[in-house]
Amino acid sequence: MTLFSFSGFALILLALAIFAVFKGVIIVPQGMQYTVERFGKYMRTLDPGLHIVVPIIHRIGAKLYMMEQVMDVPSQEIITKDNAMVTVDGVIFYQILDAPKAAYEVRQLDISILNLVMTNVRTVMGSMDLDELLSRRDDINAKLLIVVDEATSPWGVKVTRIEIKDIEPPRDLVDAMARQMKAEREKRANILEAEGHRQSEILRAEGEKQSAILEAEGKREAAWREAEARERLAEAEARATTMVSEAIAAGDIQAVNYFVAQKYVEALKDIASADNQQLVFMPLEASSVIGSIGGIAELAKKAQGGQ
Repeated sequence: MTLFSFSGFALILLALAIFAVFKGVIIVPQGMQYTVERFGKYMRTLDPGLHIVVPIIHRIGAKLYMMEQVMDVPSQEIITKDNAMVTVDGVIFYQILDAPKAAYEVRQLDISILNLVMTNVRTVMGSMDLDELLSRRDDINAKLLIVVDEATSPWGVKVTRIEIKDIEPPRDLVDAMARQMKAEREKRANILEAEGHRQSEILRAEGEKQSAILEAEGKREAAWREAEARERLAEAEARATTMVSEAIAAGDIQAVNYFVAQKYVEALKDIASADNQQLVFMPLEASSVIGSIGGIAELAKKAQGGQ
């Protein structure tokens, strides 16, 4: 009987030893931290690795992930500043930096962070117009991050990012915005078309201006050359008249014939080119004209001989 009692006691001690070893050896995985409590009070934090605690006296309080975690924000309806109802959802990225605070400063950490984010989403987005919500999503994310990160700091949590995923206005607002966008595009197209027509008219006017300037320049150049030609012709006629006058003064009968023949031919030309021209029969003595031409030749020879 005594031997049996001793064997039973030994078995009990062996079982207690195995239980103590099993409960006293703690292995903490990488990326996690455990809190250790002594009679219900926080004592220390276990980092990743092998640890030994005293069973019954010590126990594991909380097992916390120290890696960055992501949590979805469920869809919720928000009334904007201009009374538009929109449906919004998002996502949160956060990381536990202080395990004791995350375990003992707040109850149900994930639910607390989620409710805090959803409340601030309504606050921030509810103070903005619908157009601002659709065009300033980065500003909304930045505001939410600042507010939520400051609120969760006493919990030993760092909120790294908050992203608004979808903003869904009601269907009637979507249709109205589509019509507005179409009208704006048509307006811009009309403005661009009008601007193109205006530039075309300006270029055409500039071209006509340059053409008129060049035409005026050409006319001025032609007039200048015509005046120069008339001046030279007048000089030539003046020299011819001088020569004829000198020949007449010298008593040369050929010069007189030349002068008479010239006036005779000019008179015939004027009669032929007159507007009220009629058929006129005039006697024309060929020998007189030929003699005049001969006189011109003699004058030319004398002029050359004098030179």
